[in-house]
Amino acid sequence: MPSILHASHIEKYFGNKGNVTKAIDDLSFDVEKGDFVGIMGPSGSGKTTLLNCISTIDTVTTGNITINGQDITKLKKKHLEKFRRDELGFIFQDFNLLDTLTAFENIALALTIQGEKPSNIASKVQTTAEKLEISSVLNKFPYEMSGGQKQRVASARAIVTNPSLVLADEPTGALDSKSSRLLLESFEKLNQDLKTTILMVTHDAFTASYANRILFIKDGQIFNELVKGTDTRKEFFNKIMEVVTLLGGDADDVF
Repeated sequence: MPSILHASHIEKYFGNKGNVTKAIDDLSFDVEKGDFVGIMGPSGSGKTTLLNCISTIDTVTTGNITINGQDITKLKKKHLEKFRRDELGFIFQDFNLLDTLTAFENIALALTIQGEKPSNIASKVQTTAEKLEISSVLNKFPYEMSGGQKQRVASARAIVTNPSLVLADEPTGALDSKSSRLLLESFEKLNQDLKTTILMVTHDAFTASYANRILFIKDGQIFNELVKGTDTRKEFFNKIMEVVTLLGGDADDVF
């Protein structure tokens, strides 16, 4: 399978000469097309910095990040904006929906910004909503929806443009257990049925167990990697917890 994301020897420093912090330390990895990768690590491990660099919100100090054949570390600002709009989908912990727009309008906005023909927008929104089982809330405003519904609307907005890579930052962090499960089952379905490529940062082992592969980050480096393979989700969860134990403490302490 071709690589959608290739990170090569990336490093990220913060501070000045007198006080330098290395947030990412010579880190390399690949995400293949159709993969579902989770990133876990202790607070301060570099996982959020890594996601910010991949999402083009921040830049690496050295090294290269290639997404769908384009080296984003070499793109100028005006090209980065287009790249971000066309190639990436974002799912945030706090939903980031516009309160004055309905669910339909929030999803459609992503297509409008991308320059999609108005005649195609309605059908694309409807099709995506059906995949995420949110057709019933398309005419509702965010304040009329549950947290789980809002997050699935945010997910629909992220995938409706058919991006090369969907980046999810703690997507279940603001959800109860039932809403979390429904969202993760939606992610699993998108990944398996549509081959959507997902890179997800999470502190939660249950959430991570829905991924196909987990990268554990510690001190800016890859500490360990797990591949789900033929394991059941429960078996994979148990393996994730074993790595959490190696890092020290239980999930709540470490992550």
